[in-house]
Amino acid sequence: MKRKSKRLKSIKIQGFKSIPFQHPLELMFGDINILLGANGAGKSNIISFFKMLGFMMSGSLQRFIAESGTNQKFLYYGSKKTPTMCASLRFEAPSFYDIYSFSLTAAVPDRLILTSEDIEWKHDREERPFKSQLQSDFNESALVKSSERTEKVLRNLLGSCKVYQFSDSSISSPMRQASTVDSAHYLQSEANNLASFLYYLKNNYPDSFRRISEYVRDVVPQFHEFYLEPERGYISLKWMDNSANDYVLSADQFSDGSIRFIALATLLLQPEETMPFIIIVDEPELGLHPYAIDQLNDMIKDASKHAQIIVATQSTAIIDGFSANEVTVIERDPDIQGTCARKLTEEEYHDWLEEYTLSELWNKNIIGGRPV
Repeated sequence: MKRKSKRLKSIKIQGFKSIPFQHPLELMFGDINILLGANGAGKSNIISFFKMLGFMMSGSLQRFIAESGTNQKFLYYGSKKTPTMCASLRFEAPSFYDIYSFSLTAAVPDRLILTSEDIEWKHDREERPFKSQLQSDFNESALVKSSERTEKVLRNLLGSCKVYQFSDSSISSPMRQASTVDSAHYLQSEANNLASFLYYLKNNYPDSFRRISEYVRDVVPQFHEFYLEPERGYISLKWMDNSANDYVLSADQFSDGSIRFIALATLLLQPEETMPFIIIVDEPELGLHPYAIDQLNDMIKDASKHAQIIVATQSTAIIDGFSANEVTVIERDPDIQGTCARKLTEEEYHDWLEEYTLSELWNKNIIGGRPV
């Protein structure tokens, strides 16, 4: 399958966390998707949905539920009010579409079981869509072990919706730690293998490695180059500054904002061959200088040539880097007591945008998404 020949077109979610069952959340997606909203609006719950989906496609749903503490966290106001959650994802290409739908129901002890899994697809050459009800074992998705071509394609698409969060930049954070050289074929969700993945890119995709280094050098003025040398099967994120000496610095000598930017640059500037089909990033602006956010916006646009990008943010600098058509406002609606979404359009706010930026309209609460 050619990259981006098939895209995530929409999702519909019911009964998940802050999303009422009777008032489904429907989101439409393009190449770049900026989810904008206040604290508590539900942006992180949308990110959590994609994270759960990733565990489902790796056959680890029950482990994900167990590690979260209780199944009640996933159902709108708990299982007494919402015993079942449902979701549907639609992927489209010019000549066909695929839809994957599923339901999760609360079960004891503290489990969510798959009570339904359905797929639908249609090609131009077919008069009617084909529908199939999958037979799962209730615990894990039937797509995980399926050998049917359409089901394998769907599993690969769903499994390639990768969530990334680089908020932990402490001295003991995963991205600052040494990692095994053989863990390097893709960047892990918290950049646990940042050093080994950079080493892999350096040896196999030197142009991408060079671009990453250039962006880091632009944002971190004292940075000169990465110093990546394996030691007994492990590799640490070391670097050299632009002073005249040859002293090698360690990862803990990067500032919080610097290490986060390095992880973001590595994620968004990696080569097409290693890039996920859908990249989901939660609050990438944390700890970044305004100039670094400008560079981040450029990197998001660059990555969108090869992957769909979904960014949850509260950053005025990020939303001003994109068009209204690329922004979806996420709010908590007091009437339904839950999360709702509204995709903006340039046409709707054309007159306003002649005089104001998107962030100014957000601050004035013209486009919504502010605390109420």
